[in-house]
Amino acid sequence: QVTLVESGGGLVQPGGSLGLSCTASGSIGTIYAMGWYRQAPGKERELVANVVSGSPIKYADSVKGRFTISRDNVKKKVDLQMTSLKPEDTATYYCYIVVLDHLLSDSTYWGQGTQVTVST
Repeated sequence: QVTLVESGGGLVQPGGSLGLSCTASGSIGTIYAMGWYRQAPGKERELVANVVSGSPIKYADSVKGRFTISRDNVKKKVDLQMTSLKPEDTATYYCYIVVLDHLLSDSTYWGQGTQVTVST
């Protein structure tokens, strides 16, 4: 079993910055991907950014140039630095990880979510 613990959410004013962090623990073979999704009230969950092994870092168009994702396989950690935040970035942010076992079978795990609110 794999557990993800997120931290760093909170309330920030428009134009401000916030950092999210997510650390994985448990029975982790090979990390294939880590990233962040978000879900605003009444909306679908959407990909914010991810780091997939062997692929370019992917960002949602709405956050390109403002958010930066980084992944540390040794620490089993993924961070999301958010700048120039907008009210429309308000959402619950979920960290996820895709791990491969020795048979290259993949499993996806999710964090509990952390709230980001951008408001005056």
